[in-house]
Amino acid sequence: MAVLHAWRAARVTPLGELHTPPRITAALLRLTVQVVLVASLWRGLYAHTGTTAGLGRDQAVTYAVLAVLASRLRELDQFTGRDTVIQHMHFGTIVYWYLRPLSPGRYYALRALGEQLYGLAWALVGYAVCLAAGVVRPPGSAAVAGVFALSLLLGQWVLYYVMLVLDQLCFWTLRNNAAMMILIFAQNLLSGVYAPLWFFPDWFVTLSAFLPFQATLSVPLSLYIGRIPLSDAAGALALQAAWVLALALFTRFLWRRAALRVISQGG
Repeated sequence: MAVLHAWRAARVTPLGELHTPPRITAALLRLTVQVVLVASLWRGLYAHTGTTAGLGRDQAVTYAVLAVLASRLRELDQFTGRDTVIQHMHFGTIVYWYLRPLSPGRYYALRALGEQLYGLAWALVGYAVCLAAGVVRPPGSAAVAGVFALSLLLGQWVLYYVMLVLDQLCFWTLRNNAAMMILIFAQNLLSGVYAPLWFFPDWFVTLSAFLPFQATLSVPLSLYIGRIPLSDAAGALALQAAWVLALALFTRFLWRRAALRVISQGG
């Protein structure tokens, strides 16, 4: 029974996508356009130079395209299923999360897991196509590929907790639309989605080192393209694991505090 509950929770958002073919077509078109534009942009920037900020053209293009593909891991329309925290807070139905067989924290985690696995399928297909077309280069070795996979897992784990914190804030603010927009922009900027962090000023890089965003994407992609050598991989992975632990403890505390704020109106 527990497995059945877990399966049902994990497939909530992916089912919304799979039952709406036009949304799948739109997602495929958007992803294709993004990859083509990003690859063209970085190739154009390197048309008259060999290396910039210690990054070669192939490294830059690979980094940028992988960043686009990685964004598909959590880029799903959760609002269509009307099962987001902010929607439940608006309609007053958040109390039902506390009446289900699954705890709110576990339900949220299982649903996020289903979303990320669905997004991973998109990313893997896109990666295979880009690799076959020569748009991205393969990892330098099997060891690099293994370290990258582990780092990407930890990075998505950190991202999950960051998004969870934002949703948990709804228990105190009720609305988090503005905070969501700010966080998404900060996440994309400080994690290196828009551009590798090495192109930014030193003070910006130093600031980002004290925040969890860099651990979500910049670290895994830096390991993949060789910007972070294998000899330094242990330290990078340890930092990611530390963020996972710290955010896990923090969000667990917030779940307990949030439960004290939920009331059942009318009885």
